[in-house]
Parts: sequence; C-alpha cells; structure tokens
Amino acid sequence: MGQDGLSKKTRLIRAGAKTEARLRTVGPPLQRGSTVLLANARALYDSRDTYGRLGLSMQTALAEAIAELEGAAGARLFPSGLAAATSALLALLQGGDEVLAVNCIYGPTRRFCDGLLKGYGVSTRYFSADLSPEALLEMAGPATRLILLESPGSLTFEIQDVPAIAALARQRGILTAIDNTWGAGLLFDALGHGVDLSIQALTKYVGGHSDVFMGSIASNDAGILAKLDRFLCDTGIAVSPDDACLMLRGLRTLETRLHRHGENALAVASWLDAQPQVRRVLCPALPGAPGHALWKRDFTGINGLFGVVLQPGSPLAVEAFIDALTLFGLGFSWGGFESLAIHCDPQLKHAPDRPDQGGPLVRLHVGLEDPADLIADLGQALAAYQARL
Repeated sequence: MGQDGLSKKTRLIRAGAKTEARLRTVGPPLQRGSTVLLANARALYDSRDTYGRLGLSMQTALAEAIAELEGAAGARLFPSGLAAATSALLALLQGGDEVLAVNCIYGPTRRFCDGLLKGYGVSTRYFSADLSPEALLEMAGPATRLILLESPGSLTFEIQDVPAIAALARQRGILTAIDNTWGAGLLFDALGHGVDLSIQALTKYVGGHSDVFMGSIASNDAGILAKLDRFLCDTGIAVSPDDACLMLRGLRTLETRLHRHGENALAVASWLDAQPQVRRVLCPALPGAPGHALWKRDFTGINGLFGVVLQPGSPLAVEAFIDALTLFGLGFSWGGFESLAIHCDPQLKHAPDRPDQGGPLVRLHVGLEDPADLIADLGQALAAYQARL
C-alpha cells in the first residue's frame, strides 16, 4: 500500500492522470482520447464536450484555422473531401428537394448524387459550366434547394461566374455550395464571393504531402453550421487528432507551397502552349484560355493543376506519352509536393454532357520540382507521342 492507502495496482492505473502541460509549444497539444472527464455531476449533461469523437484540442485548432483561411464564421471537419461534399448534401436536403449541379463536378460527387442521394428522394439535374447565371436560375424550380458548383472543374477546368450565380440564387432563397479545393481557400474567396458553403478536400493542398485524408466545410451561416453539427453528432462522423495534427502542420506552409506550385505550373503551361503536339492548354491563367477573364477577375493566382489537350491521336499514342514520363508519377490525386499525370478521357467517356476537347485530354499536376526538369521530361514524352501518331 502507498501513503494514500491505495494498492500499487490502483496507483499504476492512475499514475500521470493529473499531469498538466508544463511548457508552451508552437502548436496545440495533441490529445488522444475517447473519454472526457467532466468536472462535476452537472457538467455530465450541461457540457457539449463530453466525448472525444466530437473533437479535442487538435481538431478544434484545425477547424479554427480553416475558418480563418476561408474567412468563415466556422468550419467543420470530415474524414475526406468526398465525405465533406456528401455530408453537406445529406445535412441540408430532404426527400423531394432538387440539386442543380455543374456538369464538371467531381466524379465521385456526381456518382453520389445519381445513386445514394437519389435513393433518399433528392433529385439532381446538371447544367453546363458555360451556362449564364441568368439561364441557370431559369432552370430552378419550386423544389430547387441548392446549386452545387466547382470552379475550375478538376478535369476540364471550366470556370463559372460564381459571384453572379450566388447573388441570383440568394434572391431566390436557394443555397449555393462550391468545391473550392482548387482555390484552397487562398486563390479563391468563395464565401467572400457570396457562396453559402465552401467545401475543400484538405487532402490536396492543405495537407500538401499526399499522406493524409480530410475535408472541410466553411460557412458564415449559423443555421448551416448548426445543421452540420447535428449531422456530425447524429452520424458519428469524426476525424482523428493525429490526422488533424498533420493537416494543421501542412496549413502553416500552404501559402508558400501554393505560390511555388503556381510559378512552376505557369512556366510549364506556357512552354506546352507553344509545342506543336499540343492543341491547347486548359490553364485559366494563360491569356486566351477558357475562363481566363473570369479567373483574372475572381482569383488571386493558380495552383499546379491544369489540363493539356493533345493533337488528335490514338489511345496507344497517349499511353506512349504517359509511359514515357519519368518525373511525373501516374496518380489520380493532386496537391502534394510531387508532379503527377493522368489520361482523363476514360473518366469522361460515359458522361452524357462531355465537352469535345478536340483531342486527348491529359491532366498534369506540377509539383515543387525544378520546372526546367519537368519541361525536359515532357519534351521527351511529347516526342514519344509524336512517334506513335
């Protein structure tokens, strides 16, 4: 027995339980815990913070930082970008409602709308990304509750007139949500342009290292945030403190990394735009590119993601181009430090409203490597493409 009358077995179980953080660190403390100990009996039912799933210090710090990034009254965290997008729809819509979604929306989000969401009685209609805001709102009917945007589209890079759409939708009492992953909260101020919900796959640029999943929803509407809180509480959706720690670490260098991604991408895109094997480059920062005027008006920069439409060629020629790349990895994600490439046409071939690009579409993510090395790699890959035409 110890001096307190407790056995060694009990003392070992309780050892360290009263230890407080004695030093202040740059970042918030990383708390891992399911059980939250309350101060007294009344606090058991009067406190919101009764269970670790709802988020401890690290999740709270990250949510506050994302709200600061987005200029929002609040932000909520989800296990992935797709989980954020689907949760927004489930939390805010009910059977009989309708969504108007841009046709370039992220493929898995479209699959969710056409499948699971439809099963809950919520219908979705798609509109062309180049449809005017006035014509879009003419599509809206009595059941339309939300307009879902993505600007630029993550495969075909169309840019919508988001401020005009948001303003007209607000006049009609229709909510607007945008997948703002490309803008990353820095390049495009979604909420400042009137959108009700800004959705991000933090997996991409906020994480920045291709090693953690997470999504966020930011809003200035207290009613929307309350519905998201209820949805999170009722569904048990949560993010881990370790993942939140990695995200917060990535967020600290987001502006620096994004600036370098943009510089590198512009150098690579400008070079590609002059190559004879290239039909056009879908990079909104290039003068003459689709959506350039809207990009110049509404955005503060570019990231590393853009599309390249090659001169007409066979699938085998495209494969030769992709396989010849040595510095560009072959991967579907983006936003990390590394350069990536994918052939987009297989993803788009089943879309009923697929735009005709006039040639094979390849998406590039330009990472933090030396752009001169990336250009040399693309040069020899274009030569391989030319050889198979």
